[in-house]
Parts: sequence; C-alpha cells; structure tokens
Amino acid sequence: MRAMVLERPGRPLELRQWPVPQAGANEVLLRVEACAVCRTDLHVVDGELPDPVLPLIPGHEIVGRVEALGLGSGRFGVGQRVGVPWLGRTCGQCEYCRTGRENLCPDARFTGYQLHGGYAEYAVAHEDFCFPIPDAYDAVSAAPLLCAGLIGYRTLSKAGRVKRLGIYGFGAAAHIVAQLARHAGMEIYAFTRPGDAAAQAFARELGAVWAGGSDERPDVALDAALIFAPVGELVPAALAAVAPGGRVVCGGIHMSDIPAFAYALLWGERRIESVANLTRADGEAFMALAPRVPVRTSTTVYPLEEANAALDDLRTGRLTGAAVLVP
Repeated sequence: MRAMVLERPGRPLELRQWPVPQAGANEVLLRVEACAVCRTDLHVVDGELPDPVLPLIPGHEIVGRVEALGLGSGRFGVGQRVGVPWLGRTCGQCEYCRTGRENLCPDARFTGYQLHGGYAEYAVAHEDFCFPIPDAYDAVSAAPLLCAGLIGYRTLSKAGRVKRLGIYGFGAAAHIVAQLARHAGMEIYAFTRPGDAAAQAFARELGAVWAGGSDERPDVALDAALIFAPVGELVPAALAAVAPGGRVVCGGIHMSDIPAFAYALLWGERRIESVANLTRADGEAFMALAPRVPVRTSTTVYPLEEANAALDDLRTGRLTGAAVLVP
C-alpha cells in the first residue's frame, strides 16, 4: 500500500510502499476512505511530542470500511464503515480505566503516535476503540469528527453550561465546538490570529456574536474560554477576559510555555484546566449528538501524497476548517 511515513521528527513525511497490515486479535483491518489532519499530527511531525514510534504512519481521524476481521473480532462486520480516534487502546485494569477515566491511563496507546495511523491506504485498529459513523456523513465530512469533534466536545463539556463562551484559535475543533455551543444556546466570542479577517468572517458565519484578534477583548466578560491554539500567552489573555468564577479550558495536547502573570488574573475563583485525550463514552455521546445538531464540517481535501502540503497549510494558518487526506 501507499503510506506517508515519518522517519524522523522535524523532516517531511515520505511517500512509501508499505506492507498492508494484518488485523491481530480483536482488531479490524480498514480500507481508509479519509483521514483528517489534526494539529496533534503537526506536533508529532515537528518533534513537539516525545518518543513517537519510528518510522511512523501518522493520522488519527480515520474513516474506513472494514476489510477483514482479526481473531475474536465481532463488533463490526466486513464492509461496515467505522471511525478511528486518537485513543487506540488502554490497559483496562488501572484505577483510571476502572473509574471511567481511561483517557488518563498510563499505559494508553495512541493512534498515529504509538500505533500506526491513517495516512495510508489501509490501517488496523482495536475494534473496542472504533466508532460507527452516522449515516448522515460521508467519509470526508466525518473524518474531522474523530478528533476535532471529539476533543472539542470534551473541552466544551469542561466549561459547563454557560452563557458567554470565548474560543481562542478558530480552526478545525473550534468550528465544530461553535456549532455545539450555539445548539446549546450559548453566545460565541471568537478569538483568531490578529488580523485574520477570513477566520473572523468564518466565525461569524457560524454564529459568533463577536470575532476579533486574540489581542482584543469584547465589551463583556466571558463565563468561560476554550483555548485550541497551542500558544501559552493566550492563557493569561483568556483569564483577563473571563469573569470571576470563570473557567479557562486548554483543549490541546501541546502548548508553548505559559508566561508568568499576576495573581489578580486568577483570583476570584477563576480556574485553568486542561483536557487530556478522550474516552469512549465521549465518542459515543458525541457521535449521537452530531447528526442531531446537525454538525457540519468545513473541509479542504488533499490527495494522500500531498500530506506535507496539508500539514504546512495548517502550520501557517492558511486553512479554514479541517484538512482531510483521501487515498
């Protein structure tokens, strides 16, 4: 099969001929129909996340058709369409797994990082960590739901039910979160790169009542703020924008260092919280909710062999919505 392979972090992916993987016990072999490009992929490729399995096929927002079943697999049938997320497997036995917090399992393995992912024509995944794809979505539209949607959903849930919600970094996750928040009756305040008129217009199209640069502030205090951009300087900026009792939730897996800030920004029972990975319960809940909203994804399609171009467009902020690779 063709696959885009990371040989060494900090270098472009290489198009390779790669053996088609075999489904092991409780695994499914998928013919990949689409794989969205996530900022986490960018962190892996750029060497900002430590110790990936090398050489590595990245990609963890996979939509594919079941091609073959491994020994003991029976959750899905051949030909069924399923999605593969970031969380690839857990130990199932630690305290975190036993208390519904499998996203914190110390022995978890992640797709496109410690397990080969979907920047390829085929992929394997453990059947217990796959999700059926709602019929309302084609493969390209569904792919961003597998991480931008799932992590966005978990990040939004940490904010609680609020009236005024700020979103910093209006990319793939934010454009899905905005739809969920509007569906829940929240007011959206979108913060983009300074001067990014296209992103601000996109946010307004999705119902934002205010859109501006991350160096600006609306005239009202926010009840909560979500940060998807990997920029530590946004944490004190978001704290300054939320009212006493407000939450700032960091939805990314990697962020540059947070600069020192005055205690006055945190005082007033403001809270900073991070989101780590996802649980299968998140996936089941979000996949049931998305078609009811209905969530619509904005995508730019790239052929598999143009994965480096997709990553570069994400890196430089040229994308609106999500990039999706199609073999």
